[in-house]
Amino acid sequence: MFKKSVSVVLMAALLAASLAGCGSKVNSEDTNTKTEAASYSKEDGTFKVATVRWADWGENYHEGFVDEAAKEAGIAVEWDTILNADWADKKAVLMAGGDLPDAFLGSICFSAAEIASNQSAFIALDEYIDENMPNLKAIMEKDPTMKALATSSDGHIYGLPGKKPCRPLVSNQMFINQQWLDNLGLEMPQTYEEYYTVLKAFKEQDANGNGDPDDEIPFGQGYADTAMFFLLPFGMTLGADGTYTMAIKDGKPAFLPTLDSYREGIKWMNKAYKENLIDPEIFTQDTSMRDAKLMNQDAALIGSAPGWTADSTFGSNASQYTALPALQGPDGERYVSSDPEHWNYSRNEFMITTACKDPAALLRWMDKFYTDDASIQTFYGSFGVGIEKTGDAYSLLPPTDGNSADTFAWISSLRDFGPKYVSEGFNDKVKLPADSGDGLKLALDQELRQYAKPAYPNVSYTNEQLNTLSAIYTDIAAYVTTMQAKWVTEGGVDEDWDTYIKTLNQMGFEDFMKIQNDAFEAYQESSK
Repeated sequence: MFKKSVSVVLMAALLAASLAGCGSKVNSEDTNTKTEAASYSKEDGTFKVATVRWADWGENYHEGFVDEAAKEAGIAVEWDTILNADWADKKAVLMAGGDLPDAFLGSICFSAAEIASNQSAFIALDEYIDENMPNLKAIMEKDPTMKALATSSDGHIYGLPGKKPCRPLVSNQMFINQQWLDNLGLEMPQTYEEYYTVLKAFKEQDANGNGDPDDEIPFGQGYADTAMFFLLPFGMTLGADGTYTMAIKDGKPAFLPTLDSYREGIKWMNKAYKENLIDPEIFTQDTSMRDAKLMNQDAALIGSAPGWTADSTFGSNASQYTALPALQGPDGERYVSSDPEHWNYSRNEFMITTACKDPAALLRWMDKFYTDDASIQTFYGSFGVGIEKTGDAYSLLPPTDGNSADTFAWISSLRDFGPKYVSEGFNDKVKLPADSGDGLKLALDQELRQYAKPAYPNVSYTNEQLNTLSAIYTDIAAYVTTMQAKWVTEGGVDEDWDTYIKTLNQMGFEDFMKIQNDAFEAYQESSK
């Protein structure tokens, strides 16, 4: 999968992904029945389904399982494959009254705000699910998260949910240069104080051994919200996509940049910054500058940074890095960035428009996606192409045409997009290479998942709530970002704190938190 990270306050959501499989038989674990194609919405039994792709990877994504499942359901599908680069313009035309397809596949197609503002273009699926989707119905009865994600703020279901296979509990994480530790005879840090001591040694003792005592950057910008990851020992458990910088603390929604623990962490970070333990350009450099430091060819320059895996973060220098343990913070707890509901679950993976004259037919097709066999095929590629099944075990097949395993999966399958669901313990049945990609991430996950804390759930907002959030959060986010950079680089958080909180309230922070609390309560109610 692509490992993209977002700024704690500058981005609202992370979308990742791509689409379908190649060459195999359809799984028969479902209870759907076939219906004659002539009864469906088009005269020839064909439905038009639009989906968005990150790149022009051809049409393999819907060959194999996906198309075979449609045939088994007695329908045919005309695919409208749209590149993400072209989607914004095309979407504007479609939603302004253009020729809508029968359905959209993939949560990449619409944001929550776009769905809310165009809700009249989509139909409620509740009754159709009851009558035509026994697999999904059974799943929602046993997994309250799936039900909560599917349920919109008005109590109806407009989009189908998903739960992906082979995903970790821990998203991005911290890494440290093991070779530098070995060069200096240092032990792996276990607490935030020990981590500070190690960073100090990296700076003062020519850790990379190239004879230049000034080129080491003990802590650098990585592929995640670098400041919040530095503050992890202070409980800054930012979710997978950083949406609204919310977390759950003591069972209640909390905006992380207003907590006392955030203030204490900022003071600690400022101390490290003043001692040149943090990249001085951490708040100002662009991505090319960041990458040049992370992947410097002459000698490793970065002692520690956050990212998805070492290879995706440090490139050719990856062999020098290892996972940093979850550091014990001032409160005695260890924290990691964990948000399985945003990272592993998803909503709005299949939405049917008012143009469709037979929604039941499409949903009988989609119900076939909600099995273990189907989900692994729509994530890696069909049996015989991306994945192989032997008994109850699954093995990832090697990529072809010189592609990496990740790229091949995106080419050959729906990957993150489309309806999916795997049962508890399913990942234990899947054999993946342990030295790269998903296999490597899952191996890293085993060490850190014990420290995962509850994350703010993937709540649903009303159209009115979204409009209010849109009006006030831009200013709140910009102000938080500005003050964070000021406090880390210049200090003064204690002196400024009361004015900071007062200014946030003037910007509408109390309204912001009321929306978050109301949405959280509605989510909890819908999961019952």
